[in-house]
Amino acid sequence: MSSSAALNPPRRILMGPGPSDTHPRVLAALGAPTVGHLDPYFLQVMNDTQQMLRQVFRTKNELTLAVSGTGSAGMEAAVVNLVEPGDPMLVCVNGVFGGRMVDVATRAGAQVSKIEVPFGETFDPAQVAEAVAKHQPKLVGIVHAETSTGARQPLEEISKIVHNAGALLVADTVTSLGGLPVETDGWELDAVYSGTQKCLSCPPGLAPVTFGPRALAKIDARKTKVASWYLDMTMVRNYWGQDRAYHHTAPINMNYALREALQLVMEEGLENRWARHLRNHLALKAGLQALGLKYAVAEGKQLPMLNAVLIPAGVDDLKVRSQLLNEFGIEIGGGLGPMKGKTWRIGLMGETSSPRNVLTLLAALDRCLADQGVKFSPGSGVVAANAEYARQAAQ
Repeated sequence: MSSSAALNPPRRILMGPGPSDTHPRVLAALGAPTVGHLDPYFLQVMNDTQQMLRQVFRTKNELTLAVSGTGSAGMEAAVVNLVEPGDPMLVCVNGVFGGRMVDVATRAGAQVSKIEVPFGETFDPAQVAEAVAKHQPKLVGIVHAETSTGARQPLEEISKIVHNAGALLVADTVTSLGGLPVETDGWELDAVYSGTQKCLSCPPGLAPVTFGPRALAKIDARKTKVASWYLDMTMVRNYWGQDRAYHHTAPINMNYALREALQLVMEEGLENRWARHLRNHLALKAGLQALGLKYAVAEGKQLPMLNAVLIPAGVDDLKVRSQLLNEFGIEIGGGLGPMKGKTWRIGLMGETSSPRNVLTLLAALDRCLADQGVKFSPGSGVVAANAEYARQAAQ
């Protein structure tokens, strides 16, 4: 039996659409001693995690927990628990992950209708109101921060429209949670799901979710079993609740890591964390624009943690991303769907969102674009970003 070489992953600066860089304390938590999934110590870890997740989600919802699975498991958990076969559901699609929600809901047996706008755009509340009146859904799904496009979707007015029609609203906050305000109670969101590997800067593997009172009433009134045994909240909530009834063996060390990542959020302060994401976004934007790059999303609709920019004409997408990775150790993402080959997705999520990373990327991108024949003033990106930081400091 031959042996493989020792595991030795390269050190990268993760500036793509996720995962983001991980704090050493979170990595250390992964290596802490494993205990049983019903051990008193682990039950306290679960309690701590729930309490901090409620703060990050800005909610008092009792059913707030970390699903054992990635963000896509969070999407499935939200949908399959709120949908019964034949239920009408409306999904708002303006990117890949809205489209994925359609697929999940269809597999769960929903009668799915959808409204669509081009990738990179967002929905006007009037569009949603018209679709809700036409299709009369029991559930409406929408993406708060579309990872595939970098577009930010306001939710407050849409939530009122959905509830006035007697429907429930489920929101995808995989990319926004921890980097933008997600006001679960304030916006009256019925079910919200996220992932650990974006602005929470924990390795992928868990999906924070929260279900509000209307969603719980829907779950309790189900006439059919939830389509997924593993994600059935009628059972999972008994494990995360006071009964601690065994359901499945939780990924113990991943929960350690999430608890530590959330503790870092609490130490920084949620509002301070939001401000940091915005501050570094503005500096990166200034630098990218100085290099001649334009955003793929309109002003006012851009995400601070995911910057989607148009690739200049004549520039080879893959060559630039490969050069960034191989020469500078920087990962950025390419476009998805109709944006493939047309955009770069530059992440400033969680631990990755720092002036050091902003300035490092701009200096590296300066070299890559010059090698592709793009004309600009050398060093202008770094100069513009530093000027933006100076402007912010003077305020």
